[in-house]
Amino acid sequence: MKRKAYFLMVGIASVYFQNVYGQQTENDSLKSNNIDEVVVTGVFDKRLKMNSPIAISVLKKDFIEKQTPNSAADLLKNVPGVYVNSSNGEIRNSIASRGITIGTQDGSFGYEYVSMQEDGLPITNTTYFNYGPDFFLRADATIDQLDAVRGGSSSITTANAPGGIFNYISKTGGNKFAGEVRFRTGFQGANTSGLYRTDINFGGPLGNNWFYNIGGFYRYDEGARNPGDYALNNGGQIKMNIVKKYNRGSVKVYLKYLNDKNGYSMSLPTRGFTDPKVAEGFNNSSSVLLPEVQYTQQNFVEGGTLNYNSSNLVNSKYRSIGMNWDHKLGEGWTLDNKIRYSNNDVIYNTSSSTSIISATSTALYNLVGATGFGTYNFRDLITGQTMLSVNAAAPNTGTMPIYSVNQNNLTNQSLGANSVFVTPLNLYENRVEELLEQFTINKKWRNMSFSLGGYFGYSDAARVSGGGGVSFTTLEPQPRILTVDFNGSINGLGGNYQITNPNGVAQFPGNNGVLLGFYAKQRQLAGFFGHTWDITPALTLDWGVRYENGNVKGHNTRTYLKVASGLDNNPYTLYDNTILDYAQTVDYNRTLETFAYSAALNYRINTNLAVYGRYSHGNKAPDLDVYFATNRVTTIQFLDPQKRTTDQIEAGIKAKYNAFDLFVTPFYSVLKNVPASGFANMPDGSFYALPTLYNDFKTLGVEIETTVRPIDNFSIRAVATLQKSKITNGTFWITNAAGPQDDIKGDFSGNETSATPRAFFNITPMYSKNKFYTFLTWNYMGERQANNRNAFKLPSFSLFDFALGYNFSESISASFNVNNLFDKYAVMSWLRPGSYAEQRGTLDSFTPELYQAAVANNSPYFTVANPPRSYFLTVVYKL
Repeated sequence: MKRKAYFLMVGIASVYFQNVYGQQTENDSLKSNNIDEVVVTGVFDKRLKMNSPIAISVLKKDFIEKQTPNSAADLLKNVPGVYVNSSNGEIRNSIASRGITIGTQDGSFGYEYVSMQEDGLPITNTTYFNYGPDFFLRADATIDQLDAVRGGSSSITTANAPGGIFNYISKTGGNKFAGEVRFRTGFQGANTSGLYRTDINFGGPLGNNWFYNIGGFYRYDEGARNPGDYALNNGGQIKMNIVKKYNRGSVKVYLKYLNDKNGYSMSLPTRGFTDPKVAEGFNNSSSVLLPEVQYTQQNFVEGGTLNYNSSNLVNSKYRSIGMNWDHKLGEGWTLDNKIRYSNNDVIYNTSSSTSIISATSTALYNLVGATGFGTYNFRDLITGQTMLSVNAAAPNTGTMPIYSVNQNNLTNQSLGANSVFVTPLNLYENRVEELLEQFTINKKWRNMSFSLGGYFGYSDAARVSGGGGVSFTTLEPQPRILTVDFNGSINGLGGNYQITNPNGVAQFPGNNGVLLGFYAKQRQLAGFFGHTWDITPALTLDWGVRYENGNVKGHNTRTYLKVASGLDNNPYTLYDNTILDYAQTVDYNRTLETFAYSAALNYRINTNLAVYGRYSHGNKAPDLDVYFATNRVTTIQFLDPQKRTTDQIEAGIKAKYNAFDLFVTPFYSVLKNVPASGFANMPDGSFYALPTLYNDFKTLGVEIETTVRPIDNFSIRAVATLQKSKITNGTFWITNAAGPQDDIKGDFSGNETSATPRAFFNITPMYSKNKFYTFLTWNYMGERQANNRNAFKLPSFSLFDFALGYNFSESISASFNVNNLFDKYAVMSWLRPGSYAEQRGTLDSFTPELYQAAVANNSPYFTVANPPRSYFLTVVYKL
């Protein structure tokens, strides 16, 4: 009843404002706002927004320039219906729309159902674990506007993205030379970590209807959670384009080169579930990233060596060249063709997670193949001071050592007695070449428009994945690396053992540090047809279909390792005792076909008010992870990739008046056949892949976007989403003790979907007069179920961002921004409490009973939150 009453109120309000303000002229209305601008994203036929039956928001450059986002994805918080988790920083963000957040809590899987585009084509056509579009997408001075389409037509107008299209459109040169230089500096977090960034963009005419634009950025950013030895973000990009305009169309050729190093926020020790606070010894600005450390290991897959340096972080390189060509063929026929080639590298030198582990637990020594009887010494790498000394004595009965502490100088031991951080060193080397092309032929005939086109996507992906190294560090911000040595007997051989190398890096023994090679060629072919019919001047029918054929062909190589005396033939240097035993390669070749369709009616009541309704059936092919996860001879036969399907119903009310504009979109979406998989630990510390399960979800909600102008010089912009998402058919793996023997399937049907808030909104009152402006943005995120088991809820929170700016002249302006004004620790994701092995298990293994025990014991767990309070000063000089 409440939902029906709400929609009735919206309808009554729309009719009221239409009656009160509906007498203005169309020209006056057009001057008051941009709701009647031309839509170019998510449609086959360009048309006015008021006449387009799609849910689209457009962020213009004037709006974008006033923001200081954490990332390109962070801008999408200004779009209704879009769930954004940008707490990781510049990369590994998560974007979802219409409640489709399944699999998006971890930023490495953050773009499952949407298309992140640049100038009308996906920034990359390839996604898999720790490889996605935001590694190559940056918001800088070259961005002209951002088009955001949710659901609906995206099922048929773009490849493999039924959740939405987010198109970052670049500036092009105009009839006069124009340019700008922006310099931004700031202080972030309690450590006052610095930022130094310069953006440039300029363009203009070259003569004879040729135009150019060139720009980009470079920045050095120590980060809101400064790792100490190196910058968290360091690098930049350059973009340029040349446009030739002629009587029948235009041709744009563009280039882009990005070379950027980025870290991301590691989870911090946390106390409390209903009101999370950073644990003792840490604060909102703490970093647990490793100090600068180097490690070299053999590349068992391709030969040679793999070199790890923590200061390299995630190094993304993107080299692309593309062309957009639109041409009028005559007699109502037009051609639009977009093509881009890119060569991409992402090299990971970072850690996956940090966990607390006890030095009086056999689990620690099993991790590094150093279980024995004797004395372990943990020493500060820099000073050599003994921080912890542990004796392992032989038991009277059984085989497990009995541990006792000889000396403990470690910090923050309330988080775990005799405990340290354990941090695996992740090494991923990704090489991807891509060719993308989309062409559309359009014919206008009387009151109709017909579109026919095709899409081709080809990706050649190669990846070496794994990492044999692991470090132990102190439980403190900017932790100190510990070397570990042992005097005693291991497997009957006594002596002095070096568990870590001189840089403080140990080695996972045998297959615990397995390296994998993945090589896949992905080909997508699609054909689409669209028809728009203006049945009357007020009523428009829009419908279309899309057929896709996707093939993935490749092979996976899995190396099997063993423990020996290592390259130096010294059994006492445990940090290099893993060598290659043998390798196996499995081949695969799978094809999926999908068919999508969408239809809508748009009715323009008058120049100020329109309504529409749409139904869409879309598809999502699986990411390459489904193919990469099957890398054993014994399991390749079970590789059975399944398409996911979406069914969406949406309606829209669009109103525009001098005093306000309003866009209300109720929606209902059904998502089926979503894979649920993951990894779990074996008793020896190695891991195994969980068999894939498939689940269904549904979401009901409403999106609201409005700008109200009650008086001159003052406006209030608001975007809001109200929704409820449920698991309609859900099974998930519950991993109990190490090993698959007691893994069971849990049935969570009827539960709320994890990481899906019932309400979130963004409200910005803004005052501007003459050369001055100021605004305050209130970001609200509602409660979210922490997992699909509904063990507990991540709490709601409010964040406030403040800004003011002043134009000193036509050429010089300055702005001051404060993000997270009240320094709120706003949790976005979490890792369960427990042992190292338990934390590496699935979140759905954390039950309500375990939650109650954790609350009773005030157990520490790990969370990732939005960045702490940060201050930014931006000075702009326009040419």
